[in-house]
Amino acid sequence: MGFHELIDKVQQAENALEARERQAAADWRQVKSSWGSLWTPGRIVIAGLASGFVIGQARPLKGVTTGQSVLQMATALAGLFASGSAHMAAQGAEQAADAADASAGTGVPGPAVAADAGDEAKASAAAFDAERVYREAGLP
Repeated sequence: MGFHELIDKVQQAENALEARERQAAADWRQVKSSWGSLWTPGRIVIAGLASGFVIGQARPLKGVTTGQSVLQMATALAGLFASGSAHMAAQGAEQAADAADASAGTGVPGPAVAADAGDEAKASAAAFDAERVYREAGLP
């Protein structure tokens, strides 16, 4: 096969490819136009009911909807909040002890110590309120 014959063959393949591209684009336009006209309100309702039935049978959220998993989640969150409030109370107690040590050395609490004591009292009161709410709710 000569060089000019190879060039002719390549041009023939390019023309065939372009013809197929035009045909594919025309087919795609036809699919798009017919797809929109096929979705009538009745078909939409039927498709919704069928997909709802299939999803309901699959039960993908089966484990989430049980009461046991909800209770486990609530217990985990309560433990998280309780540990946070216990940490705050421990910090407040540590600051109160430091303030008491500082005021014991001078005999008179300074303004900074008094402000820290007020903040500590608020923090420990908030922690106590949180614990009371958890007990009333039946959480640990």
